[in-house]
This record gives sequence, C-alpha cells and structure tokens, in this order.
Amino acid sequence: MPAALEFQSTSKHFGAHAALDSLSLTLERGEILGFLGPNGAGKTTAIHLALGFLRPTEGGGVILGRPFGDTATRARIGFLPDSPSFFAGSANAAVELAGRLNNTRNPRLRERSRELLSQLNLASAGKDARRFSRGLQQRLGMAQALVNDPDLLILDEPTSALDPPGVLEVRELLKAARSEGKSIFFSSHQLSEVEQVCDRIAFLDHGRLLRHGPLASFLEDSGRMEVVIQGLPADAEAMLQYQQFHSGSSEAGQHFVIPAHMQREFIEQIWAAGGTLKSVTPLRRTLEELFIAWSEDASENASRKPEA
Repeated sequence: MPAALEFQSTSKHFGAHAALDSLSLTLERGEILGFLGPNGAGKTTAIHLALGFLRPTEGGGVILGRPFGDTATRARIGFLPDSPSFFAGSANAAVELAGRLNNTRNPRLRERSRELLSQLNLASAGKDARRFSRGLQQRLGMAQALVNDPDLLILDEPTSALDPPGVLEVRELLKAARSEGKSIFFSSHQLSEVEQVCDRIAFLDHGRLLRHGPLASFLEDSGRMEVVIQGLPADAEAMLQYQQFHSGSSEAGQHFVIPAHMQREFIEQIWAAGGTLKSVTPLRRTLEELFIAWSEDASENASRKPEA
C-alpha cells in the first residue's frame, strides 16, 4: 500500500531564500508522524505544499496516491491550521460548513457534527465562533478537520492554545483515529504531546531534514544511569568523590546520575566504603533534550558554512 503522504525531494524557494530544501519524507498508513523543528524551520511551508496552497520550486510529492494539490483528494483530508479563522455563526454551523465543503451530507453530517461538538465540549459554545477564545477556536478547528471522517489528518500546532483537559481530549481523539487506520501528520512544539502520541518523528531545521525515525529509538539510551544507594554519611570519601553526580535524596536513599561508562567504578567504590546498592536504572532521554541538542547542532553547522 502506498504511503499516505510522501515528499519527493521537495524544495520551495522564496527569492534567494530556501524555505524547504529537498525534503524527502513519508507518512505511512495508520501512523502518527511528529513533524518538529524551531520556528522558521519550514514546517508550515511543507504542509502548504502538500495541500496545494503553494507550488514547489523543485520536486513534488504524493498525497493519498495523488499529486500534491489534487482537488478530488481534498475530501479525504482533514486539515487544522495553526490559527483557524471562522465566519460569523455558531460552532455547529462552522462544522457543517466544513463537512459540506468536503462532500459530507445529511443525515451523516448532522450526526457527525453533533458527535464532535460533544466530544470537544463545544455543544454549549456561544453563537459567534469569531468571538470564541483561542482555545475554543482550536477545538472547533479540530472538529472541522474531523467532520468528513478523513483518511489523512494534517495538524499544525493542534494543542498550542488548549488547557490540560483539552490537550487530553485531543490526544484521545488522535489515538482513536490511529486505531481506525487513519494517518496523522502532526506538526507541533508541544514536545510532551509528541512523546505521548507519535510513532515516528522528523526534525527539520532551515528547510532541511536533519533527523527522522521511530520515536522510541531516539529516546531509548541517554548514556546515563540513575544509581540509588544507602548506608553512607554525606561526608564519606566516596560520597564526596562523586558529589558532582549527586541528584538528590529520597526515602529510598541517595540518588546519583552517573555516566554509563562510570557505573561499575562507582558501584565498586560504594561497596568498598560499606554502602548498599538499592537500584540501578538506565535513564531515557526526553524529546525536549533532543530538540535542544539538534537545534544547537544545526546552528553550529550553519555558522561554520562559508559565505557565498
């Protein structure tokens, strides 16, 4: 089965500026792909190219088996922009308009609209969507994206304005959509949410794809171990020797975060001093740590490039 979304060496230039530089990336059927990068990385440009709002300078791509921008394919896609806007009218009117534009008709449209407004706590929202809070507008935009029961969801910062209950509701909606076989392209700065829902991630910076792969493989190994010990006073020689690695204390004992290559040496020193080892736990990296490290690497590499 072909990929739900595929960028094929896709580039977009605005004058001399390369907003997207030969992006090759696929979103497989039935997965959630987290599309990450700092502001100005080219994420929104990539989304607009996929939807046909922009034309690529070079390369191209395929969305649900058709070229980017294919009109007939639009009815099978749900899109949430980072700042949704609305006409005057109720939440129900906004959702039903989105459904009709994507060939969804009554009675299914009426049922689907009612269901989504209830799930997203919009059933009692006000009469004019233009005056909704930013968070309510984001919920309403999500309902519009889902109303046509799309095969592919493209979401640009879907949780940035939501309160914690709203974030949880969207998380459960995305997981349910994946379980139904839908594919989700998820651009976000909310890294904790990316960790919660995404199968793979792709990291973009200055228009270039720098990292991509299964999320779990990036988070697995930090090269650090948390070691918890008991039975030694704070002024013991072994404690002082490794003071820089001490991360705190709890009822379980004294906690140390030790580089993996020092683990054996540390444990032997503790035992020799009469201490007791309570636990040794490999530490996972967080996506926030990776994001910062990758951004710094990209900035350093960019600064080393000779000027043209």
